[in-house]
Amino acid sequence: MKVLLVQPQQFGKPGFAKVALVEPLGLEMVAGALIPDHEVKIHDMRIDRDLAGVIESFRPDAVGISCCFTIDVYRTQDIAKTCKESGVPFVFVGGLHASLNPPDFETEAIDCVAVGEGEFVSRELVDTLQAGGDLRNVPGLYLNTGDGQAFTGPRTQVPDLDELPFAARQLLPKRRRRRYFFNFWKPLAVIETARGCPHRCNFCSVWAFFEGRCRTKSPERVADELARLDERYVLITDDNFLLNVKRAVRIAEILKERRIKKRYSFQARSDTIVRNPEIISQWREVGLGHIFIGFESLDEEELKAVNKKSSVETNERALKIVQAQGITVTSAFIINPDYGHKEFERLRNYIRDRRIPVPQFTVLTPLPGTDLFKEIESKIQTKNYELYDFLHSVVPTKLDPHDFYNEFASLYKSAYVNSGVLLKRIGPLMAGLATRRLTISHLRRILRSAREFGDGRNYLQAIKSARKAREAG
Repeated sequence: MKVLLVQPQQFGKPGFAKVALVEPLGLEMVAGALIPDHEVKIHDMRIDRDLAGVIESFRPDAVGISCCFTIDVYRTQDIAKTCKESGVPFVFVGGLHASLNPPDFETEAIDCVAVGEGEFVSRELVDTLQAGGDLRNVPGLYLNTGDGQAFTGPRTQVPDLDELPFAARQLLPKRRRRRYFFNFWKPLAVIETARGCPHRCNFCSVWAFFEGRCRTKSPERVADELARLDERYVLITDDNFLLNVKRAVRIAEILKERRIKKRYSFQARSDTIVRNPEIISQWREVGLGHIFIGFESLDEEELKAVNKKSSVETNERALKIVQAQGITVTSAFIINPDYGHKEFERLRNYIRDRRIPVPQFTVLTPLPGTDLFKEIESKIQTKNYELYDFLHSVVPTKLDPHDFYNEFASLYKSAYVNSGVLLKRIGPLMAGLATRRLTISHLRRILRSAREFGDGRNYLQAIKSARKAREAG
């Protein structure tokens, strides 16, 4: 069969997609499971929006759409409608949000939702379609029928991640792969080395998606995947790369033995870093250049409220350990809708006094399917998924919305625009331009995005635009 896999486009002013555009690894993994027996094409609409043209030229028998993020729901529905109107016989949806919220895709344009890990359920689904079999015998599907959605039963998770196929990166031509980036890291590749997290932060949907289980690829498999990459920069997508410190140590040893030289970024918890500071220096030797750490809050009670099970002191100790190795840290803070002017001012002062170079701010968002959503569902004032972008509050704010978003924007403005963070990186940026790794248009995009994040009017305008879009739809 001919299968087209589609990554939805993303909009937003401001929006995180403007500072990080990464390859559709989930679709590449699904494609890796399909290509031995089927003809597969990946279409990333963030780069090329001409879906109708691709359908006309490729003429797929089935289209699979990735809906990992809540903000992609409406675009996924629109893509499915376009596919059906173009004569595609079968349309299915998968991904994190789709798996946790199948009813969002109970429409005539969608034939079924594949829940959980997509590689093998997609392969069995397509194999069954090709053989003319009964999809009711394929576990892990929500079939859209005339009588509603019918669940075919749970599917067992992949016991050994080393059994997963390699991502079919070759399906995306190099000219398009060069479009992917993470801030000033370009060209960029992403890999997954583990699935799941043992912690239970109530705002996180990842551990719910993986049913509370944690599994890892072997160090040898991870090294094999890295050796296949042409890109210099690598973003490891694990929610907690240091889940198993001994494994992380062994991966670094193998990378050194094989002389695999890349520039790496991963996410880690501050308490793990504090308990194992030597792992940071070891990874710096093999190319670690950036770490993402969820600080979340300056208030111990707020950390307890989201079940973070860490502390402000631990965050600060981890920051010092990483910075001492010359590694860039993105410190992520969650902005509570209950914040007043004093809380915003306190956070601005904290970032300035601690000299945190790359902070990230997101609004506390109750994603459907998370514990947080269940806890505060009665307070949610909008189900417009366009606003579930971590940059808008979907529950009432303590401050007037105008004041709240001006304060929120001021965090970004003071941290990036006024502080001159971007100007301090002029040396590496000029080197990137000289080697043609970066382009003037890319730099303009980042600078424009920084200005957008620092203007409160953009957040309010996005709310109006989202409302008009849903009313029109």
